[in-house]
Amino acid sequence: MRDMLEAKTERIRKDIEAMAQFTASPGGGMTRFSFSEEDRKTREYITSQMEAAGLTVRRDAAGNLFGRREGKRRGAPAVMLGSHFDSVKNGGAFDGPAGVVMGLEVARVLHENGIWTNLPLEFAALVEEEGGRFGGGLYGSRAMARLLSRESLDIFRDRDGISMARAMKESGLDPDRVGEAVRPKGSLRAFIELHIEQGPILESEGLDLGFVKTIVGITQREVEIIGRADHAGTTPMDMRCNALLAASEAALFIDRASREAGEGTVGTIGRMEVYPGGSNIVPGKVFFTIDVRSADIERLERVVNTFGSFLKDMEKKHGVTVSVKDKLTVPPVDLCLEILGLFE
Repeated sequence: MRDMLEAKTERIRKDIEAMAQFTASPGGGMTRFSFSEEDRKTREYITSQMEAAGLTVRRDAAGNLFGRREGKRRGAPAVMLGSHFDSVKNGGAFDGPAGVVMGLEVARVLHENGIWTNLPLEFAALVEEEGGRFGGGLYGSRAMARLLSRESLDIFRDRDGISMARAMKESGLDPDRVGEAVRPKGSLRAFIELHIEQGPILESEGLDLGFVKTIVGITQREVEIIGRADHAGTTPMDMRCNALLAASEAALFIDRASREAGEGTVGTIGRMEVYPGGSNIVPGKVFFTIDVRSADIERLERVVNTFGSFLKDMEKKHGVTVSVKDKLTVPPVDLCLEILGLFE
C-alpha cells in the first residue's frame, strides 16, 4: 500500500493558486502580513482544507494554526509538518505556502487511504515567520519555544505604529495569553518542512531537491544615523554632517565584511529611508536595516561585531550620531542527520 501512495499534483497546484489570491498587492507578488485581512482569508482557507482532511484544527494563542491527526500511540510525541503562511512585501507564492500545502497533501493521502501512523501528526501553518509587518521574524515559532515575551508585543510595531499586541487583539487573540502558545517539552518528536530554494544553486546545477543540514544563524538590526539637514547649495562640503554618506559607507562595509568572512556568510541592507528626502537638502537622518547570516557562529559574530566598531568610527569621521536596535539574533542550528538519512 505504501508504495502505491501518490500525492495529487493538481490538488497541490490548486491550493497554491487559491492561497495566492489572498494578497494586498494583486499583480505585484504576494503581500500577506500577519493579522491582516489577507491573513484571515488564508487562515480560513487552510482551516477548511484541514477539516476536509479529517484533522482536528485549533489556533493557538500566538495565531499559529494546527491540524492534528492522532496516531496509534495516543499521547506520544507528534511529528509536525508545515511552514508559514505570511509573506514579505511583494514576495513569492511558494515561500511558506509550499510547506503548508505539503502538509495538507500528506494529511489528505493518509486520510483517503485510511492509514494511521504510529506517532501523532500535526500539520502547522505558522504566523509572522517573515517579520514582514513587525520586523525581526519567527514570532510564531518563538512563541512555541517560550522565546516571545508579552512585553515584546507592545514594543514590536509596524510602519503605521500599530503594535503587535493591538494587531493580535484585532485578529481575535488575547496578547496577555501568548504564553499559552508554548509547546510542552517532549510534545514534539520532529519537525519537517518542505521549502522552495530561495537561491539559485539547485537550479543552476539542474537539481530538483536538496537537503538542508544546517539552519544558518541570523542577526537583524535597525540602524539610525542622525546628522544635520542643511541646504545643498549653500553648505560647503567640509562643513556637512551627511547621514546618507555615513549610511552608504555602512552598506559597502557590510558587503565587504561578509565577503571576507566567507563560507557562505551573507550580509544585506535591504531597507533604507532618507530624511527629509528633498533633492536640495543634505540628508539629516537615515534609517536602515542590516541582515547578516552564516552557518558558522564565529563568522556571523565577527561580521556583526566589526560592523559595530565601524559605526563608532563613522560617528567620529562624519560627526553623526548612531543608534542600533537588535531585532533578531538566532544562532546556527545543525539539523537531525537521522531524519535527513531517511529521505536520502
